[in-house]
Amino acid sequence: EPAEERDAGNHTLLTDFVLSGLSSHPELQHLLFFTICLVYTMTLIGNFLICMVTVHPTLHMPMYFFLRVLSFLDISTASVVVPKMLVNFLSEDWSISYLGCVTQLYFVVFLAATEWYLLAAMAYDRYVAVCSPLRYAAIMNTRVCLSLVLLCCCSGKVVSVVQTAWVFTLSLCGPRRINYFFCDIPPLLMLSCTDTSLYEKQLISATVLVIFTPFCLILLSYACIISSILKISSAESRHKTFSTCSSHLTVVTLYCASGTLIYLQPKSSNSQDTKKILALIYTTVIPTLNPLIYSLRNKEVKEVLIRVM
Repeated sequence: EPAEERDAGNHTLLTDFVLSGLSSHPELQHLLFFTICLVYTMTLIGNFLICMVTVHPTLHMPMYFFLRVLSFLDISTASVVVPKMLVNFLSEDWSISYLGCVTQLYFVVFLAATEWYLLAAMAYDRYVAVCSPLRYAAIMNTRVCLSLVLLCCCSGKVVSVVQTAWVFTLSLCGPRRINYFFCDIPPLLMLSCTDTSLYEKQLISATVLVIFTPFCLILLSYACIISSILKISSAESRHKTFSTCSSHLTVVTLYCASGTLIYLQPKSSNSQDTKKILALIYTTVIPTLNPLIYSLRNKEVKEVLIRVM
């Protein structure tokens, strides 16, 4: 149906939105389509392989269970954003319905928050494995692993419901054009015709809760891990342990850098193009890098992957 708008005083209530995409240059649309399509294909293939490989009996460990969940979240994150973006590259209609925008924002926030909490759970798993190896099997049993994943999902759901409900209770008025390639909090705040200072303070608090709190727990875990690694007498064992942990730290650093730069200044119009690039990194690039980071730096995963292939 065509966009329907009705006046409410001096404002216009929106029933759909128009996404501006990654670039305003029409000549780049086909190049961007093939590039993003290639990256998305690599994301699907890489993460599906990780999901397949980590169910192998030789990789029946909590670390690989968490890695399988991480790969599923990466597939979901990319699939919420990229297909719509690819369709828009080849279409003249870049609109998205109000309900579609609400749904997309809900899942983007839910998956991002869940992944952050999962990264903290993975850091705890590495802490127990390195610092209490004799008690590892007893502490990180199947029930504990499932409970941690369920807790991550429930926490992500609470964050997503609160943020999505709060954004769409704001009065969003014209223009209906969103200067972004998907529905996210910062560009939607730019459409608000009411004071958003209270929400921006709340969003900064949520960013601290969702990003910095897990990040601090991760740093604390790795401080203990590094301390234990330095006590290992075998140089080969130290290298293997540090290699496994450094893969996780690489992913955490990428997520933390992109997430904080986007959400700590939600309504900064000067950095909107920069935020597009950062959003593209955490929704498209990082899900592609995760399988490479975890597989290429893990000898056991590489051996099973070669066997499966």
